[in-house]
Amino acid sequence: MRKFFGTDGIRGRANIYPMVSDFALKLGKAIATIFKNGNRKHKIVIGKDTRISGYMFENAIVSGICSVGVDAVLLGVLPTPAIAFITKSLRADAGVVISASHNPYYDNGIKFFGPDGYKLNDELELEIEKLIEKDNFDLSPSNIGKAYRIETAIGRYVEYVKSTFDRDIDLKGLKIVIDCANGATYKVAPMAISELGADVIVINDKPNGFNINDGCGAVNPEKLQGEVIKNNADLGISFDGDGDRVIFVDEKGEVVDGDYIMGICANYMNKQGLLNNSTVVATVMSNIGFENSLKREGIKIIRSQVGDRYVLEEMLKGGYNLGGEQSGHIIFSDYNTTGDGLISALQLLKVLVKSGETLNRIKKFIEVYPQKLKNLPVDEKVPLEKLSKLKNVIDEIENELQGDGRVLVRYSGTENKLRIMVEAIYEDKIDMYIDRICEVAIEDINKNKSKAE
Repeated sequence: MRKFFGTDGIRGRANIYPMVSDFALKLGKAIATIFKNGNRKHKIVIGKDTRISGYMFENAIVSGICSVGVDAVLLGVLPTPAIAFITKSLRADAGVVISASHNPYYDNGIKFFGPDGYKLNDELELEIEKLIEKDNFDLSPSNIGKAYRIETAIGRYVEYVKSTFDRDIDLKGLKIVIDCANGATYKVAPMAISELGADVIVINDKPNGFNINDGCGAVNPEKLQGEVIKNNADLGISFDGDGDRVIFVDEKGEVVDGDYIMGICANYMNKQGLLNNSTVVATVMSNIGFENSLKREGIKIIRSQVGDRYVLEEMLKGGYNLGGEQSGHIIFSDYNTTGDGLISALQLLKVLVKSGETLNRIKKFIEVYPQKLKNLPVDEKVPLEKLSKLKNVIDEIENELQGDGRVLVRYSGTENKLRIMVEAIYEDKIDMYIDRICEVAIEDINKNKSKAE
């Protein structure tokens, strides 16, 4: 079992173990050791988002990589999917991302891509952990790598992203508000979308190391909703801190989440014969109404557990080319190896331009059930199978729903939170159900803390 890696790399509070510079130094040594193969010169690319601790971790990881004889290529601030793309484009041995995605500035994380641009599998992550704990790296005065920065990474990525947008159309005539979350998309997103012809209004594009995701971005769409209405814009686009997820706001100020984005794009792709096996991979969090709406269009839904790595696993297993999460992590595998907010945004914009419809109108065929999500902070993630009272109350509520809704309770893979999701046809009952679950969950977790293994 992995000790440090979670569902999306290693993540935690900066300057609190394991997110400390000493540990990052060992991580750099470990990733370089694993991907060294033969006598040729090796290189690993490193990119980051805009949080203040990124500088500290970048320097530590670079030191570790160079100390075992591998070159470190610094990309600077770039979205996570751009780092995956550049890893492949530069034929690097691996890619390193320093980011905590949608978390606040005081958190940070480190994750890796292999030479193919895909996230590392569990076995490789376990191998990295073993090397770190062993801490016996092959260091030699005559075998030290160099570190250098490349200035072309942003341009390479923007040009590639634009190439996924059909050449016979453009975005002229569209007024678009872009919320960059003071994060990694603050340069690339406005550049790509304006170069395709849109009239762009940009908000939250002045990162200072502390304001990433702070009341902005894909997790906090309220300001974007207001700006779309105030500017009489056609739509708004909001990215998270590392640019691997996206949500939209339509011309009426309504949020258009990942379910809608996947649904609209899947329906278009299916009609064009471009949706592999007429199938979309979604997670257990996706709305049941989204699934039913796509079924009516002849599209099958396969569900994975939460996390874009599990979505991708199902996609690769079945040969599917579209999958994602309600939160806005969407994978168009024809174009990239991971969730890519900017590419996803352009795919939806392409459908809008070709259809001539507004976003509010084109989303109407997807009829979602009312759904609410509550994040309950917990001190300790007591295994759910130990929480018998919680299980009983979930069973009771699902019996009361009689198939007209569902309950999903799980721990976050990246934070100390219990996520409680309730869907029901009748919205007025949802808050009551969530309150019942929260009350029992708190009691059951507190009671079982000392029994947790």
